[in-house]
Amino acid sequence: MLYSLIDDLKEGLSQKLPGQDAQYKMVPAGRERTKLEKVTHKNPKRAAVLVLVYPVDRQPHIVLMKRNSYPGVHSDQISFPGGKLEEFDINLQKAAVRESNEELGIQPSLVNILGELTQVYIPPSNFLVNPFVGYSEFRPNFIPDNKEVTEVLEVSVSDLLDPMSLEVVDVTIKGNQVKVPAYILNGHVVWGATAMMLSELSHIIQK
Repeated sequence: MLYSLIDDLKEGLSQKLPGQDAQYKMVPAGRERTKLEKVTHKNPKRAAVLVLVYPVDRQPHIVLMKRNSYPGVHSDQISFPGGKLEEFDINLQKAAVRESNEELGIQPSLVNILGELTQVYIPPSNFLVNPFVGYSEFRPNFIPDNKEVTEVLEVSVSDLLDPMSLEVVDVTIKGNQVKVPAYILNGHVVWGATAMMLSELSHIIQK
């Protein structure tokens, strides 16, 4: 199943992406789409994440993580491994792989990059994020950085694609309760930018 999925992803990522049509199924109703070509005037910070597919008992999985509590807008949230582009990073892809190693101990030599999903702009933190999709032939030996990660979530792709994983939940945004579409994965609520990326990934797999 892993290699069949890899072939599907390789093909899907080489064609026109589902883009914001898929991503915006996971945002609150009525929210306007961000025009990515107009984000540059906001001078956004650049970041990259790694969407890693790998086998567990021959079934394809992806890895997510729960971030630690800290004074910031993404405290305690579920995310892909990744982070800010640093001056010493050659490019965004290298930043995604480096951060994944630092946060979860994923060895760069295991990661085979297949392509990119559509960028996601995150207004509260003014980050423009590039999601890179890759695979590993083996399950990584995850070693989470306790300063940044409280839990590693290994999510089966079959659970991600299950329509029952989609719900509308209440979350607190800037002190207000807001109903948002979310994935319920491994008992966790996954919403926001991560859910947008997962939605596009799901559309590519099921295309």
